[in-house]
Amino acid sequence: DQGEQDLLTVKQELAPGTSLAAADEASRKVEKVLGSVDGVKSYQVTVGSSGFLAAFGGGTGSNQASYQVTLKDAGDGEAVKKRIEDQLAALDGIGETRIAAGDAFGSQNLSVVVKAGDGEVLAKAAEQVRAEVAKLDNVTDVQSDLSQSVPRISVTATPKAAEAGLNQAALGALVAQAVRGNPAGKAVLDDTERDIVIRSAQPATTLAELQALPVGPVRLGDIAEVKEVPGPVAMTRIDGARAATVTARPQGDNTGAVSAELQTKLKALDLPAGATASIGGVSEDQDEAFGSLGLAMLAAIAIVFMLLVATFRSLVQPLILLVSIPFAATGALGLLLVTGTPMGVPAMIGMLMLIGIVVTNAIVLIDLVNQYRAQGLGVVEAVVEGGRHRLRPILMTALATIFALLPMALGVTGEGGFISQPLAVVVIGGLVSSTLLTLLLVPTLYTMVELRKERRRAKRSAKRAARLTVVPPQEPAEESPAKV
Repeated sequence: DQGEQDLLTVKQELAPGTSLAAADEASRKVEKVLGSVDGVKSYQVTVGSSGFLAAFGGGTGSNQASYQVTLKDAGDGEAVKKRIEDQLAALDGIGETRIAAGDAFGSQNLSVVVKAGDGEVLAKAAEQVRAEVAKLDNVTDVQSDLSQSVPRISVTATPKAAEAGLNQAALGALVAQAVRGNPAGKAVLDDTERDIVIRSAQPATTLAELQALPVGPVRLGDIAEVKEVPGPVAMTRIDGARAATVTARPQGDNTGAVSAELQTKLKALDLPAGATASIGGVSEDQDEAFGSLGLAMLAAIAIVFMLLVATFRSLVQPLILLVSIPFAATGALGLLLVTGTPMGVPAMIGMLMLIGIVVTNAIVLIDLVNQYRAQGLGVVEAVVEGGRHRLRPILMTALATIFALLPMALGVTGEGGFISQPLAVVVIGGLVSSTLLTLLLVPTLYTMVELRKERRRAKRSAKRAARLTVVPPQEPAEESPAKV
């Protein structure tokens, strides 16, 4: 399997606002599973933190744990993943868990960025996109960052607050001081500058304590409505517009096909006025990589052409040699199709390698043909002799390269097979087709072009010879004597 990797990532998501102690306790249950599953070599866990004060701090209030699981054998990835999923499904109190191959969930995710000027419009559009992405056949873990929330404390002044001479801003300042404290300047202690914060001797740590906070002769709960409300985990703005991200993880390695299907669905989606959606994530990265590699391939072809022109001192013969490149690409794409290997960045790198590989065999053949012609042989005789002497070296070179790449193409190289396999498949397919064309099509084109050039040279020589031919002048006829 070309997607084999020796690493799994497990994401554990608990209820928003979960404390560090509770998150740690839940993570230990998952750790026991990971330690007991056959096929797991080692694992590393990172547990986040959150709590009541996070509701006032404006932070996200982390409620997640992340596990990096190293496998004993990369080929057992799917089996180990299934065993972990089965055991985690039987546990209670661990929240939601997701497992994916690789070292990070985000690195291989498809993502759709939704933008809107209004929060309600954004929420509606993001939910539409999330529902549409969930309909795709080959994606899992579809999520919207707007669907996640953390608890926040809302303090709203009532008319009684005005009677006590307090407004919303004053209440906010009192609550902030009671929970977080207020900065009151800086002081230098032991040559170190430190912040001075004024806070309550007994800060409120629960909703009930906050409601009982004394505000003059009354309690906060008597003059304000204090309650816990859900709030967004984060607020994102892109170019001044509010934004949300819908993510999904493609199954398998053919992200290009999934991206194309997703793009079609997004174009047909009727979003609310003022909302837009665009694809990002791994699809955007792949498009950028394809563009860069495409430019690199064009540059490589141009450089090879210039070198061939300088070597053969001809514009036509290098073009004949470069004919093998598109036919090599045909063989490479054909083998990708036959083997079901997706066209990704590794495959594009293989295409780039083919440019130099396939031209080499053609150069070896045509160079020998030119040497024979310089020795006095005709075009056809030189091509026949060149092909006869270069057949064995060309075949041996191609076969040696193909057999050397077979382990990579079969995916038996272990770690990194998900990268090396498409590259090997492309090079093997390109070599097979280009070798046949080097031995058949290139000599045929060379013969046709060179024979035509010889005929043209022969015609020009004949015309030039005809112009140089001198016609001898005719002697005047003798006049017969006149008869008297």
